[in-house]
Amino acid sequence: MNNTLPQLTRERLSRRTFLKGLGVSIALPSMESLMPKAHAASFEKRPKRMTVFYSPNGVRMQSYTPNMVGENYDITPILKPLEKVRDKFSVISGLAHYQASAFDSPPAGHGRSCPAFLTGVHVKATEGSDIYCGISADQVAAQYFAKDTQLASLELGIEPPSLLGSCDINYSCTYTNTISWKSPTQALPAMVAPSDVFEHLFGDGNSIDESTRQMRLAHKSSILDFINEEAKRVNRHLGTNDRHKMAQYLESIRDVERRIAKAKETSIEMNLDGFSVPANIPSDYEEHVKIMLDLQMLALQTDITRVSTFMLGRELSNHAYTNLGIPDGHHALSHHANIPEKIDKLVNINAYHMQLFADYLEKMASIPDGDSNLLENTFVVRGACIGESNDHDHMDLPIMLAGGGLKGNRHIAAQKHTPMCNLLVSVLQQMGVPIEQFGDSTGPLSEILA
Repeated sequence: MNNTLPQLTRERLSRRTFLKGLGVSIALPSMESLMPKAHAASFEKRPKRMTVFYSPNGVRMQSYTPNMVGENYDITPILKPLEKVRDKFSVISGLAHYQASAFDSPPAGHGRSCPAFLTGVHVKATEGSDIYCGISADQVAAQYFAKDTQLASLELGIEPPSLLGSCDINYSCTYTNTISWKSPTQALPAMVAPSDVFEHLFGDGNSIDESTRQMRLAHKSSILDFINEEAKRVNRHLGTNDRHKMAQYLESIRDVERRIAKAKETSIEMNLDGFSVPANIPSDYEEHVKIMLDLQMLALQTDITRVSTFMLGRELSNHAYTNLGIPDGHHALSHHANIPEKIDKLVNINAYHMQLFADYLEKMASIPDGDSNLLENTFVVRGACIGESNDHDHMDLPIMLAGGGLKGNRHIAAQKHTPMCNLLVSVLQQMGVPIEQFGDSTGPLSEILA
């Protein structure tokens, strides 16, 4: 990045100057393998993390939901790729998002269901900038752990966002681009370029010695100090509205200062030469998915963040899975109208997504983490905001829960139409987040702890 100190004249402090200050990158935190043995002992009990693995456009529920309840349930066609890791996750049926219902709002399935997925909120119908949703469960966890990590959370995806107008009838594209909401009016966009994610996580060097790293961090701190001093001087001449904007900028700067301070606390030698990151977004879908998930696992393993979401595609994605011999768009196939040929293609896509999830779980379980492994220390919520895609059904969702030290190889059938937020409350509580109610929850989903 360009570290040239910005030049300011008179009372003007440009937005670009602030963006330069806010764009400082952060180096790796402590890594267990690089610590002296005396320090490594403190890593034996590792913190709990949370990830969300999201698939767009629902699934063919008849080919997904097991007929049997309990352990050793029957493997269905869509779940077949997960058979080798069935001991690592549970299928949870019966969960619903009542707040994704139309009520008196304009008709639309995806535009309401996607933002409700992690919020349990009935969103405002709008195609403009006046979006309104609610904080998502991942961000509740992110706010709780923010003081302990360099990044509060990490939002990753595969498809660039749709930016113009509505993506579903009367609903802004913002509602279907992301599942993470920092506040009712602030949606968090998913990063889709591996190189951007790498720089966001690890800074602007693949292999640097400790003295160089500390010097870079000190220089970035000096930039922020300079901006802070200039902001205080300029703030005296601003009107009320501009002071409010300035306060928001300064809050962001304080967050960056906190992250730099966290990075300075740790003495490391960083060497990531063996990790290859493509300069551009890979043209191969599966390669793209795997590199993004590798980056996510690195961020979790090194405790840069404890909260992350990943979207296999934005909601309403019409990606064509030509690698499966399917030239049709995914969303178009999801509305199969009970045509057998379309259903077969949709089931193949759903099963392929499960294969990617199986690989993800297998890899997480292979990564040592303290006295256990990364999967055992991470709650992984996997699902979609719609169940039977042909019907836009949001009252029977395809939800799975993996890791977190919980028992797997189970089909847990919750009472019909149990709020999905009950599961989210349980996960947050198990992570140590002090919360009793979230979204439209009616209590924790105690069945997952049996």
